[in-house]
Amino acid sequence: MPSRLSDAFKAHPVQLHHKHQDFNSLQELPDSYKWTQLDEYPSCESYSSESVPLIDVTDPNAHTLIGHACKTWGVFQVTNHGIPTKLLDDIESVSRCLFSLPQQQKLKAARSPDGVSGYGLARISSFFPKLMWSEGFTIVGSPLEHFRQLWPQEYSKFCDIIEEYEKEMKKLAGRLMWLILGSLGICNEDIKWAGPKGEFNGASAALQLNSYPACPDPDQAMGLAAHTDSTLLTILHQNNTSGLQVLREGTGWVTVEPVQGALVVNIGDLLHILSNGLYPSVLHRAMVNRTRYRLSMAYLYGPPASVQISPLSKLLGPSHPPLYRPVTWNEYLGTKAKHFNKALSCVRLCVPLNGLVDVKDHNRVQVG
Repeated sequence: MPSRLSDAFKAHPVQLHHKHQDFNSLQELPDSYKWTQLDEYPSCESYSSESVPLIDVTDPNAHTLIGHACKTWGVFQVTNHGIPTKLLDDIESVSRCLFSLPQQQKLKAARSPDGVSGYGLARISSFFPKLMWSEGFTIVGSPLEHFRQLWPQEYSKFCDIIEEYEKEMKKLAGRLMWLILGSLGICNEDIKWAGPKGEFNGASAALQLNSYPACPDPDQAMGLAAHTDSTLLTILHQNNTSGLQVLREGTGWVTVEPVQGALVVNIGDLLHILSNGLYPSVLHRAMVNRTRYRLSMAYLYGPPASVQISPLSKLLGPSHPPLYRPVTWNEYLGTKAKHFNKALSCVRLCVPLNGLVDVKDHNRVQVG
């Protein structure tokens, strides 16, 4: 994610009028963290038959399985993805070391109100009246400057792990993109910005590390409120503590149970636009736990900052007009920073001819 993408955030600085909380010092849940109404959707944790698809990416039918998962869920888990187990362990270790630092040490690498990189609360916090039981660290480009603040003596080894993780994730993201696009019948010549070899070399990305400490009253708390990602796709590694939930239309919230060695892949808003609404960007949230500490590491993958994303021409026709206008990631991030979950509605051209409401209109999500 080139630095110019930060222009979208500079235009919409996040003004949070409260201090960063040291969660370890709290024995009770403060009122400012009590969500009186989590949302209007039921949870379906009791329905054991409902689980997010688990797909082996080496399966000969992987593109068909992924296509079905994208259309019906907007999220899936992948195995045999090629990311070494040691590297997943290493990135988890970096996250754990970072978030276990003393609060004052972490604040040395605090994100500025109009910035992208660094330590801080979720940017979406400003859209909600209550605070979230989590902390995060965003990495765009090299983490060297911030890591020097956090670990004056050891920063280089942590930087090396981040660099290796981002390199491997970029390769996997490109591979997943072609599996997803292939399921739509899209090939290399249909996407000019993929490059002559289809390697998406100009793609932008960010790495988001998230910490969800054990919470004294998890039933009234929220780790990360419901949202969709502004990406093409997001690849998430989570530790062995559950908490991630996705909204399935007609069902409710479904917990994405951690699977050893698997990675979670969710469709973002830009891929929703690219597919002309065929593949929904999934609404998801993070819940917290009374006794267990949860970590997640999200690789946020998008197009080159200046490339306009619009519904692919191969998916359009007389009965399938484009539902969204062209938009760059930079512009869309600005729209998202201003309008949050109504952002897709802001770039919509028309409603589907079948008269159905776009399933991605999340204006009706209630919070409290």
